[in-house]
Amino acid sequence: MKKCSWALSSPLEERYHDLEWGVPVHDDRLLFEFLILEGSQAGLSWVTILKKREEYKKAFDNFEAGTIARYDNDKINSLLANPGIVRNKLKINGAVINAAAFLDVQESFGSFDEYIWLFVDGRPLHNAWKTAGDIPVSTRLSELMSKDLKKRGFKFVGSTICYAFMQATGMVNDHTVDCFRYAEIKKACTS
Repeated sequence: MKKCSWALSSPLEERYHDLEWGVPVHDDRLLFEFLILEGSQAGLSWVTILKKREEYKKAFDNFEAGTIARYDNDKINSLLANPGIVRNKLKINGAVINAAAFLDVQESFGSFDEYIWLFVDGRPLHNAWKTAGDIPVSTRLSELMSKDLKKRGFKFVGSTICYAFMQATGMVNDHTVDCFRYAEIKKACTS
């Protein structure tokens, strides 16, 4: 079976590609998880974050935004001492700030899902890239999302991070057209 070229770099990346990447996500907790993980990835490789994902879940209380929004200095200092995550004070503080902003969005829209999927009119966009080199790192939509998230107080949500978030959560199907997941995801979204 043909797969996106990046998925062949490691078994962990292949498993993520085959099971998660590009699958539409509508669960608020999982959307928040991806938002934090994508922000943590800034300047690093995605596989670095994948390797640390389980420790992130433990360290960040399974990405429960209500809990993270109440983190105090003691908790932040314990996170800074945790070798299982990216120990960057700006990114950790950003996660706490994002948790509060996430709760505000839930309050305003009923759910984060309702808000974030508005950027694609509630339906995944199915691109038709022939090679990994054709796939952009950001788009007009990710730029709009970035600006709106920043306006709402979110951190680590630049256009490139937003596009990676859109790819991860299935807002866009960026599997290459020859990848077996491209057709599977497209079919699942239209049935």
